Amino acid sequence: MSRTTTTTDGIPAQPGPREVPDTAAKAATDMTEPAPRHDIAPGEADPSGVIAGAGPVARPGERATVRLRDAEAEEPPRYAPEWLQLREGADALARALDLLDPLRIRLANLPGRSGGLAVHDLGCGTGSMGRWLAPRLDGAQHWILHDRDPYLLHFAAVASPRAAADGSRVTVETRRADVARLTPDALAGASLVTASALLDVLTREEVEALAEACVGAGCPALLTLSVAGRVELGPSHPLDAEIAEAFNAHQRRGGLLGPDAVTVACEAFGERGATVRVHPSPWRLGPDDAELTAQWLRGWVGAAVEQRPELAERAEGYLQDRLAACAAGELRVTVHHSDLLALPRPTGGVA
Repeated sequence: MSRTTTTTDGIPAQPGPREVPDTAAKAATDMTEPAPRHDIAPGEADPSGVIAGAGPVARPGERATVRLRDAEAEEPPRYAPEWLQLREGADALARALDLLDPLRIRLANLPGRSGGLAVHDLGCGTGSMGRWLAPRLDGAQHWILHDRDPYLLHFAAVASPRAAADGSRVTVETRRADVARLTPDALAGASLVTASALLDVLTREEVEALAEACVGAGCPALLTLSVAGRVELGPSHPLDAEIAEAFNAHQRRGGLLGPDAVTVACEAFGERGATVRVHPSPWRLGPDDAELTAQWLRGWVGAAVEQRPELAERAEGYLQDRLAACAAGELRVTVHHSDLLALPRPTGGVA
């Protein structure tokens, strides 16, 4: 059995807020209260058939991103575990396996490795990164799962892996923790920082703070599935490029990095002396991924219309055409992402 504990504060995981139940809202105001331990069933489906949290659409005036400033004054945003579960398989297939060998080499040479790995997973959501990565690394591991949302932390903790690649024990704890407070001191003793689909919902200042904390602690960072700003749909449609352009603008709203996130992160880590590797990690969605594709389409088009309301009438017909092709098994979509591995100089002097 894994060990599960809870401490304070928080970051969310994926796009798509929804309302907080009373119990979660109470936990949000009492920052010392543990994440719920009882079983929590996901909320009822929206009558429209859209999973709450599918895609990047926020309610009007709401910023669907990591709250880093004045976090205590706000209730944390809600992200639907149904959406995170739906995308988990595509995420797992997309993540760049080529980055694992250099990561394994660095981890094998870290000072203090004999005590096992301490892995901080930022914006962990329902814990998909841990389920993907922990069984691919050797040795005992202790995962510290960070998220703003106690509801998602509960799911991440109970579904965490129990064994590493070589059968060593994997344990877990949960923390409602804010990236803005992720200082080198907070990462003391950390072996690795991970995140999935996080960089693109940060600002430049927030990415620089993350890089500063990781480099200051000499801690590698594996940051996966950041949007690259490119989508390919087949067969093509005359409105594809216009929708994509509006979506990318939506991703950059309010100073967020969106498709520029990986470039900014490379600069931030590189300027601090880290070696940085980037590898493509696209979703490739076909007939077997119809449910995920349909939910992604609704979120993608919805964000474009939110950014450019004048697209609404044409976008409605476009969406219905695309959904029909998806249901017929005729639509293929490639959503480009990038994975980044940053290898700072270890603080213990090991190269």
